[in-house]
Amino acid sequence: MSTQKTAIATESTEAGAQFCLSSAPQDLNLPASLRNTQGFQVEHRSVEEIYRECKDRVCLLDPAAKDELSPKDADAFDIFVFGGILGDDPPQDRTSELRKKGFTGRRLGPIQMTTDTAVRVTRMVIQGQTPLNNVPYVDHPEIRIDEHESTQMPFRYVRGAHGKPVMPEVSHHA
Repeated sequence: MSTQKTAIATESTEAGAQFCLSSAPQDLNLPASLRNTQGFQVEHRSVEEIYRECKDRVCLLDPAAKDELSPKDADAFDIFVFGGILGDDPPQDRTSELRKKGFTGRRLGPIQMTTDTAVRVTRMVIQGQTPLNNVPYVDHPEIRIDEHESTQMPFRYVRGAHGKPVMPEVSHHA
């Protein structure tokens, strides 16, 4: 999970955006590599508290939303809420907790994404002005571990260079 958050913080900083982990418990113990990542912020307050005065500018990335995220949403929203709400397989609809609080929702299509992929796609649509249906994807890729073993990932990823899915760097020392 910390590799996803590191990827999100690093890519967000490079794109001129901020990444904030909200509702973090006071005793949260993060790995030093994540704590020291430029652009990574920890906030103990909830999203509702942080953005109380500008709730109408907050977009909740919600698989159950009726409208899909589009480039025109760049004019409507400044804050996008993800993380801990996307990335489970099967999906657990934890987004419903924030949906009930009245945030405007947008969806990123019908196929579940990891949180870092959802953030990446949102940047492509909002900052890059790429329509959601023009984002190149790899669905449920098979990841080869060695010549005899592989695993299929149950998510959608952005297709990167050479047609491979864009994923966070994983330490092989774990």
